[in-house]
Amino acid sequence: MKKKLLSVLLVASMVATMFVGCGSSKEAASDATATTEEGAADSAATNSDYRIAMITDSGDITDMSFNQTTYEAAKAFADKNGADFQYYKPTEDSDDARIASFENAVTDGYNVIVVPGYLFANMIKAVAEDYPDVTIIALDCGEGDFGDYTLPENVCSFTYQEELAGYMAGFAAVKEGYTKLGFLGGMAVPAVIRYGYGFVQGCNDAAVELGNASDVQVNYVYGGQFFGDEAITAQMDTWYSNGTEVVFACGGGIYTSACEAAQKVGGKVIGVDSDQSGTIANQYGTDDLCITSAMKGLAPTVDATLTDLFAGNWANYSGKIENLGIVSGTDPSLNYVQLPTDTWSMENFTVDDYNTLVGQLYDGTITVDNGTDKMPATEITVKEYDNIH
Repeated sequence: MKKKLLSVLLVASMVATMFVGCGSSKEAASDATATTEEGAADSAATNSDYRIAMITDSGDITDMSFNQTTYEAAKAFADKNGADFQYYKPTEDSDDARIASFENAVTDGYNVIVVPGYLFANMIKAVAEDYPDVTIIALDCGEGDFGDYTLPENVCSFTYQEELAGYMAGFAAVKEGYTKLGFLGGMAVPAVIRYGYGFVQGCNDAAVELGNASDVQVNYVYGGQFFGDEAITAQMDTWYSNGTEVVFACGGGIYTSACEAAQKVGGKVIGVDSDQSGTIANQYGTDDLCITSAMKGLAPTVDATLTDLFAGNWANYSGKIENLGIVSGTDPSLNYVQLPTDTWSMENFTVDDYNTLVGQLYDGTITVDNGTDKMPATEITVKEYDNIH
């Protein structure tokens, strides 16, 4: 699976492509095969039957994070491949509303559905077996979300080793010279917890290497939602005014509260899921607010999966949950968890330092605990706060 994804990414990067397209019914595929003899013609006929839809979770396609990245990936792939594309936003944050959006998409003729986030697990369990000719590609739905449910053949799902991306961000920040840090999570769900606990471990290990563990402190809190508001901004104001230098804002639009508070005192933030530096610079009128981002490869996952689907290789994914992380110790750009190097702004912790760190994570020299049950033991000080909401 990883080798296949890697090979597709290498091809995709050379032709500067992005993202999503998908499967037709067995009858359509059979008809296409019967009426064509050449492989290329067969592919074109089959692809013409693919209609791609993306459904948002509790956010929307302007959240500068999970939904937006998935939406842009799916749309770009559909545009490039001449496939119909539409996105659907549920009327409310509920399983019933997500199921209704799915059924609306199918009624409208879409037979490939891309969904981002753990909230879709119950929807998938409710609809997947009733619609065996609809291909469902889920991002960030793991075994813990599905419970004892076994994915049927028309579904695949991907999870990410967020603890590694969080670790990289925390390690880099402390190596850069920050000693007063914060973690602002959205909701305390496994993916967010892994980001946070990985971040703490990275901060700790970098401080131990530097010999200043007694000076490093991490404030830690969950907002209880995936968007910022006055209460969350007030908490961030308190942190920054009391000396916090940089906050890892991890959870959809919740970064806005960290950014608003940071701007008032010259503080910094760390983005999540995608490279948020450009978005934050445009939104807040400064290009030095975001020092880096802990990213996971949502876009290349969609691209690789749907490229294979177009090529008739759905069997590589059918009924599987794949956990994606580091697949190269020498080329970090190929990994599914990484820091962005194109917009690198750190000076004390360089790109070469980052490459070395990735190699150590890849070969096992450095290991990161992926547990979510309790805060990792540290030599630095971690101050945990009650959830804001």
